[in-house]
Amino acid sequence: MPLPEPATAGPDARSDDTLDLRLSEEPVPPLPADALLPRSGPDGADLLDNVGGWGPVATAAGAFQLVPVRVERDLRLITRWMNDPAVAVFWELEGPDHITEKHLRSQLEGDGRSVPCLGVLDGVPMSYWEVYRADLDPLARHCPTRPHDTGLHLLIGRVADRGRGLGTLLLRAAADLVLDRRPACGRVVAEPDLRNTASVAAFFGAGFRFGAELDLPGKRAALMIRDRALRAVL
Repeated sequence: MPLPEPATAGPDARSDDTLDLRLSEEPVPPLPADALLPRSGPDGADLLDNVGGWGPVATAAGAFQLVPVRVERDLRLITRWMNDPAVAVFWELEGPDHITEKHLRSQLEGDGRSVPCLGVLDGVPMSYWEVYRADLDPLARHCPTRPHDTGLHLLIGRVADRGRGLGTLLLRAAADLVLDRRPACGRVVAEPDLRNTASVAAFFGAGFRFGAELDLPGKRAALMIRDRALRAVL
């Protein structure tokens, strides 16, 4: 799922790569140090090469890490993000905790083809990600996929982190993490809503290329692809 779309004061204005709403936010504390330690577990260990053990990667904005969601720890925060109008327009998960919880548990209690994660920057949760096997996902009914194609969904949760290029920076970091940690994966893919022009632009900036327009349930999407073979030149 895509990044929130950007806006300024006017209803149709655009900014860099996210909607800049002036919302009040509760402070987001850093995750406990033990939450960031590499660990293995059943969620995605077989199908996605243990996302929880991928560890951090250095970026220009700080150390970035994908940390698999724990419902008891993370539900309140992710629910708050899903109720941001900039997010809700694309994710359609606004409402009370149980709506977000159902969405998370459907992945955590599934077969490991999709792993929900917090994106943690210098120890502070600031984004929500889903790393999924695109070749095993319903997406494969709508476009040709290859074995081990890996998909990304992303939202930037903290309003203060929007509109300053972090979406592009972290998309590149996450895609490179996938390619580095999943040697069988030749492509990282995504399917942002075509209405979300800022999200599509962020994927271009992160080294993805446009593959096709897709008619998916509930949206017309852009298939974005980051190829292992082209990562050094895009």
